Amino acid sequence: MRRFPVLFGGGVLGLLALSALLAPWLSPVDPTSIDLPNRLLGPGGAHLLGQDALGRDILSRIIHGARVSLFVGVVTVSVSVTLGCLIGAVAGYRGGWLDEVLMRVVDVFLAFPGILLAIALTAVLGPSLNNVILALCIMGWVGYARIVRGQVLLARELTFVEAARATGCSGPRILLRHILPNVMAPVLVEATFGMAGAIIAEAGLSFLGLGTQPPTPSWGAMLAEGADYILFAPHLTIFPGAAILLTVLGINLLGDALRDRLQGGTGGGVLGEAK
Repeated sequence: MRRFPVLFGGGVLGLLALSALLAPWLSPVDPTSIDLPNRLLGPGGAHLLGQDALGRDILSRIIHGARVSLFVGVVTVSVSVTLGCLIGAVAGYRGGWLDEVLMRVVDVFLAFPGILLAIALTAVLGPSLNNVILALCIMGWVGYARIVRGQVLLARELTFVEAARATGCSGPRILLRHILPNVMAPVLVEATFGMAGAIIAEAGLSFLGLGTQPPTPSWGAMLAEGADYILFAPHLTIFPGAAILLTVLGINLLGDALRDRLQGGTGGGVLGEAK
């Protein structure tokens, strides 16, 4: 049972990546193909998960929707981790007034509810997938910055950092070669949860009409399109909702397992060194 979270989470993430990469070949039909005579047809026959209000194949749209979810999750986390690690490392290592200024900026961002700020930004910039990613990146880096800063504050006083200073290593070299590799464990754990959060946020914004625009398939947009038919065509919302649920659950279980493994093994990067 202890291996179940890893197997389930890894399987879900692998299936998501496979669906995103091989969507044109895995999809039974074109996800944008309209078949009005068979609109709202239930699961079965040639359409395993049924058809939506325009007669489009739901299974094909879910498979192609995985591309959007994976793209948003990977890009948002990559940009947020890079920016957050840079700001947090500089703030923690340099300290002083620079640390105070950067952390006050972080506090300002944390004062706003993330999803509300994302809604406001996409409403101002216009509904599109790129604007969703921009809005999520603007909010996403602050958590990583706080984590890295705290880890760097511990690491800069440890013996191996003092030894690097004694040999004449420059500040940037110490950060890149000695400190950051030892503080990445909690960042990796946070990144898994960040990816799940980005997928939920994209689905929520698309549900509100602020994210991915038709005819591009998106799980959140599919939920919005099926909301009007939930009583007599529940399959329009059940299947995309299940896709979101399983994906986020799998990634979160993988993050929990990774956190337990790192805490039980090395003590979470530089925290283990401090002990």
